[in-house]
Amino acid sequence: MTPEDVLSIEPKILTHKQRESYFADGYLLVERAISEKWLERLRGATNEMIEESRGITKSDAVWDLEAGHSAEAPRLRRLSSPNDKHPTYWEFASRSVIPDIIADLVGPNVKFHHSKLNFKWAHGGEEVKWHQDIGFWPHTNYSPCTVGAYIYNCGMDQGPLGVIRGSHDGPLYDQYAKGTWTGCLSEADAAAIDPSRIVFLDGPAGSITIHNCRTIHGSKPNTSNLGRPLLLNVYASADAFPYTHNPIYSKYDQQIVSGEQVHWAHHDPRPCLVPPDWSGGYTSIFALQRAEGKTAAE
Repeated sequence: MTPEDVLSIEPKILTHKQRESYFADGYLLVERAISEKWLERLRGATNEMIEESRGITKSDAVWDLEAGHSAEAPRLRRLSSPNDKHPTYWEFASRSVIPDIIADLVGPNVKFHHSKLNFKWAHGGEEVKWHQDIGFWPHTNYSPCTVGAYIYNCGMDQGPLGVIRGSHDGPLYDQYAKGTWTGCLSEADAAAIDPSRIVFLDGPAGSITIHNCRTIHGSKPNTSNLGRPLLLNVYASADAFPYTHNPIYSKYDQQIVSGEQVHWAHHDPRPCLVPPDWSGGYTSIFALQRAEGKTAAE
């Protein structure tokens, strides 16, 4: 569906102004969208995952560990596909208010693509360089979007999500360098970003960030004494179909979470960058941007 098609449908949760803002700017911050009950459950599940990570000594396709991680002081950098690891995460992704909010932005028929739980630990949680998501997992159209959930307060010194306002309507950048996938904009392209268009989306616990798959985004290191977990779920209109292997595959991949399955694909005429073949394995965007491995997936 086009933005005009979506805006012609009565919204379930968001206001008309919020929807127009998303289509104009490529992102949206909704403060306190998640109930306290859900926050308690998500915090409990996340604490369980951190405890489990104490027994992990090496990064793999599920557990991505920050340098210095140990059983005594766990520093889990990412948990891939948390929805497959703990039922609370999938219940939140599929049965909370989130699918209705996404339906207000992509149309009534919404499907799930993948999830990840990113951590920025106190005093040095890592930077994520400017990048665009859709090059990692191209689709037939540009409806896919990522929902970030702050399960604790997130201030400016904790490395909140940063976005480039309006960049979703700009070009898609080459995230290869000399034939090697880097997972970020080149130094020259990053340097050309207009600083006046950079917006950092800090917010209280229960807030969600939503950014379009074309929107340039990233985050600074965490310089505070508080950790910052960020639960991320990716959705798309049911008429968007992936061209390539899902780099962070989930058993819920392509599952409808709102509305129903459709029988026609919508094709956006704008071209899209194609990533490497992820079917041979990957780690994470953190490892990729730091050249810790040969390939990695956003």
